[in-house]
Amino acid sequence: MIIAIDGPAASGKGTIARRLAAHFDLPHLDTGMLYRATALALMDEGGPLDDVERAVAAARGLALVDFDETRLRGREMGEAASVVAAMGPVRAALVDMQRRFTLHPRGAVLDGRDIGTVIAPEADVKIFVTASPETRAQRRALELKGRGEAVDYAAVLADIRKRDERDSHRSSAPLKAAADARILDTTDLDIDGAVKAALAIVEKAGG
Repeated sequence: MIIAIDGPAASGKGTIARRLAAHFDLPHLDTGMLYRATALALMDEGGPLDDVERAVAAARGLALVDFDETRLRGREMGEAASVVAAMGPVRAALVDMQRRFTLHPRGAVLDGRDIGTVIAPEADVKIFVTASPETRAQRRALELKGRGEAVDYAAVLADIRKRDERDSHRSSAPLKAAADARILDTTDLDIDGAVKAALAIVEKAGG
């Protein structure tokens, strides 16, 4: 069983994906980490984020292990990843890696922004997780505060809106719900409620 979970930043898709993977005992891939890791590699080299050639080389050099999540989860890396992810050649370099992950004998759970539309259009279950920008900004601010980062809610909300605009209008694999995806709005749900709703969607689909 392949479960594709897409959605904008801080919608809850990553937590939902991890919980579903644990529930069904399936491997999980947070595809956003690939773009964050690519951006981090460029930043560590001291190169600009808009250097497509170097970004592609960094993407091709990634493995699906050994990600330093402490460095990759910050607000700065989220914004940097959005810049890198808008590059068509970078996305192309990472497509095969993501598609190979779906070939696990038992299936897989993947979350990102183009799983149901590009990476695994044949997925057994597709869920598009969303929430209002204000709710997502509140969640992201709390997450960052929990990591000890200084938080400016207005700046976080501005970042969320900027990423939504960039992700939804990029020329390569824009953020959008697959035609056959179930929409899960988590604006008024806590994480347990969101996971319960997602489980119901999977079970209704025969998972």
